[in-house]
Amino acid sequence: MEPVHLFDLVSRHNKWLSVRQTAVAGNIANANTPGFKAIDVEPFETVLSRMPLELAVTQPGHMRAPETGIPVADIRDEEAWDIVHSGNTVVLEQELMKAGEVNRSFALNAGITRAFHRMLLMSAKG
Repeated sequence: MEPVHLFDLVSRHNKWLSVRQTAVAGNIANANTPGFKAIDVEPFETVLSRMPLELAVTQPGHMRAPETGIPVADIRDEEAWDIVHSGNTVVLEQELMKAGEVNRSFALNAGITRAFHRMLLMSAKG
């Protein structure tokens, strides 16, 4: 029987979502700061494709690989909806849409995990 990596995938996606929510919150907090450049994280698919497979630690002498961070980048001017005279690239409507996407993704992850957990419990009970 193959191991199920769904819980690991959901955990990684939730970590990515929390980093994205932090970036969105920072953008909203600096919406009126002159010269502030809006930031966003790389798409989850890109981050996931670069994450190395984690090796199992079966002996106390094994060393763990260092944690890999999720890169955060400035939003390019052509990606921004609007740039104000102060040079600020934060658009509140755009950031609120991103926050809504993060919220929906968290809810979807929770729903998938809950359904999969129930399925595992039902199969274990027989």
